[in-house]
Amino acid sequence: MAGRVSFGSDLHTDVESPADEDGVHDSFCQLIEEQCYDLHDDGIEMIPLDLEDESRDDVVYLDGPARHWSESLSDAPQQTDNLIGERWSSDTLKVLSSMPSRTIGRSRGAIISQYYNRTMQLRRRRQSRPSIQHFPRSARPSIRGHGVEIDGAGFQEEENKRERLVNNLQNLSVSDRVRMLRAMPLSLAEKKELRMLVLNKGEHSLSENQIPCCSQLKYYIIIAVRHGWYSWLSLVSSLQLWQTALKCVSGRFGTGVLSYFLFLRTLLFFNIFLFLFTALFLAVPQAVLPPSQDTHTNSTSRSSWGLEVLTGAGYFSDSVLYYGYYSNQTLQSGRRCSQSSNGTSCDAAFSYNMPLVYFFTIGAAFFITCIILVYSMSKSFGRSFRIGKSKGLLAIKVFSSWDYKVSKKSSVRLQRANISTQLKELVAEVNRQQLKSPLLQRLFRIFIHMLAWIMCLGSTLASVLGVYYFSEYMHKDLRSRVRSSSSDALLLLKEASLLAVPVLVSSINLLLPGFFNAVAWMEEYDSPSVLNYVSISRNLLLKVSVLGVLCYHWLGRVAMNPDSLSLQCWESFVGQELYRFLLMDFIFMLLDTFFGEFLWRLFSQKALKRKRKPVFDIARNVLELIYGQTLAWLGVLFSPLLPVVQIIKLLFLFYMKKVSLMMNCQVSGKPWRASQMTTIFITLLCFPSFLGAAVCVTYTMWTIQPSAGCGPFRGLKTMFQAGKLWVRDLALANPSLWWLESAHTYLVENPLFLFLFAAVFLIVIYFHSQVLDGQRKIIELLQEQIENEGEDKKFLIMRLQDIHEHRRVRGQRDTGGSSFS
Repeated sequence: MAGRVSFGSDLHTDVESPADEDGVHDSFCQLIEEQCYDLHDDGIEMIPLDLEDESRDDVVYLDGPARHWSESLSDAPQQTDNLIGERWSSDTLKVLSSMPSRTIGRSRGAIISQYYNRTMQLRRRRQSRPSIQHFPRSARPSIRGHGVEIDGAGFQEEENKRERLVNNLQNLSVSDRVRMLRAMPLSLAEKKELRMLVLNKGEHSLSENQIPCCSQLKYYIIIAVRHGWYSWLSLVSSLQLWQTALKCVSGRFGTGVLSYFLFLRTLLFFNIFLFLFTALFLAVPQAVLPPSQDTHTNSTSRSSWGLEVLTGAGYFSDSVLYYGYYSNQTLQSGRRCSQSSNGTSCDAAFSYNMPLVYFFTIGAAFFITCIILVYSMSKSFGRSFRIGKSKGLLAIKVFSSWDYKVSKKSSVRLQRANISTQLKELVAEVNRQQLKSPLLQRLFRIFIHMLAWIMCLGSTLASVLGVYYFSEYMHKDLRSRVRSSSSDALLLLKEASLLAVPVLVSSINLLLPGFFNAVAWMEEYDSPSVLNYVSISRNLLLKVSVLGVLCYHWLGRVAMNPDSLSLQCWESFVGQELYRFLLMDFIFMLLDTFFGEFLWRLFSQKALKRKRKPVFDIARNVLELIYGQTLAWLGVLFSPLLPVVQIIKLLFLFYMKKVSLMMNCQVSGKPWRASQMTTIFITLLCFPSFLGAAVCVTYTMWTIQPSAGCGPFRGLKTMFQAGKLWVRDLALANPSLWWLESAHTYLVENPLFLFLFAAVFLIVIYFHSQVLDGQRKIIELLQEQIENEGEDKKFLIMRLQDIHEHRRVRGQRDTGGSSFS
């Protein structure tokens, strides 16, 4: 029987009904009562068990598996199931054969009869009650005990029932017909044949009834729209960026390494959006209408040593790349003047208030990015933290993961490798067990973990102090060089010294994660996922501490006292610093890929004669991406086109990392499933990275005084004052808008509104997590209920067996007593 059951796509979760399950249990309990009644009835004769008759039964013989399991697993102490016995009585086998789960696929005529009755009941219900909300659906239809007619009338009777079933299916609605066909325990070929019979008969009846032209046109339009929609979805799926490359990575290295490349693609989309937003509203209008020479000061000397690409100074200082180039006036084009009696009046066909647009563009870019991040994080939470046990996912992956539409040989090989890797991860997660170690060993491991964390925290603190004091020293050195003579050699040395702090920070970010990996190797973590989470925590602590020191250096030293460095535009200087840090980070990532992966592979294979390759460090590479993205968000205010540099960096980085991964890295020795890695990456990108950058940008716009000689906010006390002046001018020009100034004062200028807005976002995230937690608990309860249902059925079967044993013992006693007498 088991070999006849088809595990196809017809077993759908949408067709499940507790009403039919209650009927199944009622019929089963009725069988128990009949068997109990038979105990006291002497008229029923027990049929002796015959192995030949049993072999011809459709019920799977339960003795064979028990014997094989006991032979193969005799060495392993396991808890045996009471249902696996040596012999079953014939009555018990009859009850088992009557169970709904054991009748699927046995009698095709009985199935057709049953669903003919069901369609008739549904048609009667449709006539009295057109709603389908209370229509009982069944994913596991019971065939006996529900008005099933046994197929004993021959082939002609089966064909008649089949014809009546087709007629009834034709009279149902499309949704009910699909649901009924899906619930039938038939093979896919037979379902398809029934569906084609219904459709052909429907087309014939439609041609006879001569459907009106309007109805035919409506059907054609619906079919065309649906076909166009499916074609559009297929086109969008094929146009996804790096789809084939990501499948190659996933098939060979698993979901852990794949999560890094998916995160890189997400960051690329964020930067493309940021670049389009700032370029459309800031860079393009300012480039079309450049500032006049009297309002724009070029205070930076041009370099002739080609260091502009590394330092971002020289030629780039006098361009739309930095804050200082933008005008503080209203851009006007198509200016026309006319003479009148009152004098000359001029008006412009196009006017563009650059200070106001600059302020609102930066604010809107951060606001939209925040919304996208929160939405992505909540969606990722819903996907990754949803209940899905590894055993259930393993069964789904085994039976339902193959895409039969794939026909190309390369795509077939790719899909096969992808499924194979995912199966390895799921099997490893299922087999992974928590081993209980002795008390002394646990205490020793706790001591090792504490020692490792002390070493990591100490090295992080030493690095942060080094960056702090070195940046202070370079700040004083730059101040002394500004006051000295400006010869060519000193200018060259001055430009080169600007790279000192970025080189130091990039060196720390390159070397210290290697030290963290060595410490983690000493800790000997059993789970690869735990090792990655610990590495992420340590690298995140390092990156956040270093960025905090750098933000203090830029906003506390440079912005508060720009005259000490003779800076006419400290915003452009900070933008150049962020450009240098972003570029140095990319250069050091190239060096790490070349020396840490390529040369190490060659040294290991040629010199050490070992076939081992380095394993891709997910934690360090992901934190490098978050660090670079934080620099890009910090620099949008001071360098509106800085996302262009980040886009170029991410594009080069993807192809470089992919080639290096395929050539120089090997698969992790312990397969593991990264079910929540993407969610953790998005969360880290949102809270430490984006939130920190937004706080720094908001602090700069609200409290720090802009430069008096450059930029769109020159002459203002704060950048935030540009919006206030615009609202005031608008209220003066139009007295009916007097309420705008009060609304701006209480809603925009008041920090309480910002805190309330942030609180609303946090509350939304909290409620979403609580909903997911509630769904998780409900699913756990349902899974427990399913397990209890199985235990109940086991209990009922054992009860039947006990009844049979009682009857057999009493029969033997009666036989022995009669023979003795």
